[in-house]
Amino acid sequence: MPSQPVRIANFSGYFGDQYSALDDVLAGDPVDVLIGDYLAEITLALLAARHQRRPGSGYVTYAVEQLRPHLATIAERGLKVVTNAGGFDPGAMADALRAAAAEAGVTLRVAHIEGDNILDELPRLEQEGHRFDHLDTGAPLSAWGARPVAANAYLGGWGIAAALEQQADIVVTGRVSDASLVLGPAAWWHGWDRSDWDRLAGGVAAGHVIECGPHATGGNFSGFTELQGMTRLSFPIAEIAEDGSSVITKHAGTGGAVTTDTVTAQLVYEIQGPRYLNPDVTVLIDSIQLTQEGPDRVRMSGIQGAPPPPSAKVALFAPIGFHTVAMAFVTAPNVEEKVALLRAQIAEWLPAGIDTWEVTPLGRPRENPASQWEATVPVRIMVTARDRADLEKLDLGAQLGSLYLRSVPGFFMDTLSPLPSGSSPRIDYWPGLLPSELVPHRAILEDGTTIDVAPVPGSADVLGQPEALESASPLEDEPTREVELGVLVNARSGDKGGNSNVGLWVADAAAYDWFRQWLSADRFRALMPEAADLELVRHELPHLRAVHVVIRGLLGSGGSSNLRVDQVGKAVGEYLRARRVEVPIRLLDRDPR
Repeated sequence: MPSQPVRIANFSGYFGDQYSALDDVLAGDPVDVLIGDYLAEITLALLAARHQRRPGSGYVTYAVEQLRPHLATIAERGLKVVTNAGGFDPGAMADALRAAAAEAGVTLRVAHIEGDNILDELPRLEQEGHRFDHLDTGAPLSAWGARPVAANAYLGGWGIAAALEQQADIVVTGRVSDASLVLGPAAWWHGWDRSDWDRLAGGVAAGHVIECGPHATGGNFSGFTELQGMTRLSFPIAEIAEDGSSVITKHAGTGGAVTTDTVTAQLVYEIQGPRYLNPDVTVLIDSIQLTQEGPDRVRMSGIQGAPPPPSAKVALFAPIGFHTVAMAFVTAPNVEEKVALLRAQIAEWLPAGIDTWEVTPLGRPRENPASQWEATVPVRIMVTARDRADLEKLDLGAQLGSLYLRSVPGFFMDTLSPLPSGSSPRIDYWPGLLPSELVPHRAILEDGTTIDVAPVPGSADVLGQPEALESASPLEDEPTREVELGVLVNARSGDKGGNSNVGLWVADAAAYDWFRQWLSADRFRALMPEAADLELVRHELPHLRAVHVVIRGLLGSGGSSNLRVDQVGKAVGEYLRARRVEVPIRLLDRDPR
């Protein structure tokens, strides 16, 4: 007899998410499992620096404080908690939670997952001939020219499932794939087999949707103006059935909404293409079907899976120098000429040893501005160097502060904001590959018992994506009107190492055939000149009425080290929606509902 669906609720989507979210979730609808996701790629870079300075502190310390007031409630309700807040020190975080439970006078069994941190093994593995080939370029790690301070392999969900099987109440992990936080509990609850590819794919798909918290309930959503309660969004819930299908929902009476569009937005977020590669299964994203079952209830079904790839992704980080950043403002007219002079003045200050520097105006003044601020353009100045002393010699804040009487008219700085002083480390990112069987995966129970988790046998057949489609059949000639692309199209964009991905989709099924033909790779380049000389990988996802594009190299070598203002590409999709394009009048005159 099939088991009842497991209800899994998210209470954190990233390091820095709403601190009080766990309070709200526990005051909401009944659930079985709570998951907290804290580790983005850029977050690992931050924790790596902390771990280097003080071993034993490389976990998200405030996650312990979030859980501390609720440990008695968690024990009383028999809830399970799974979180990757362990970062570089999951064992230390598990100890901290055990101490907090003892202080609260409650009994909670805390387990943790180890094996992802392979930094100490790098020299041996390289000596044995493992190259840690770059996921995008194929270059060997030896070509990087930087010394890693962190190397974490992406683990799957079976260690979590093993710990829960042994009655753990809280499971703390380091670097597991984000969706594993959901897959592990779902596989444990339903007793799935390691080769139940379709069921496992369903668990990963549900995990991918709720891993980023309010992203699934209206956060960062192109259609936010049509939703209610946006000031305090609900965190999502996944009801995962024994067959791997799921219903995405939210707590009753809370803000935001769960619709096929808010779920689509997360499904196309930070993926590599139609094949979503995970350590335990490959999800065929283009198989997912969405149905609006009722208010705030979206069913995901038809999900197909395949074996995972044979290699584990390894996130490596290394310091490559330091940076300093400042913001100034110029005022119309002649903004281009003023920025050019400002750039020339900064060039004169730069001491020897400076690696790179950029002066970036952010926007343009409005024609015939109605206020001073409509005539104002912020200008961001960023300078990098290998040696911190070279940036200290520059003293960017003081240099900019000296321009008031000798630069362009209308130049100023925000005197209520502190001037930049000193510098911050630049951490570069290398996504390498290592055969999965070489990555240790262990669940460490409360009493110290160790459970070794064997890797899931992978298949080389899923290593790449299906052949990219540059364009579809030619468009028919018909009457059009110029509008913002966002009138018809939604978008969600993000980062995958040095690549930016963007999923664009239409809510109106009748518009999809036109949209997929219209948005060719060439037209995408025309919409985004910054990508004109970069490699694009374009795929169509008909069930989601979406076109997915990966922009290779837009983010340099990664979000933690590139010089873009939008370092992790979160605003690329909205920029594209702001472009004015010719759209068939027949589509503009339709009600998409």
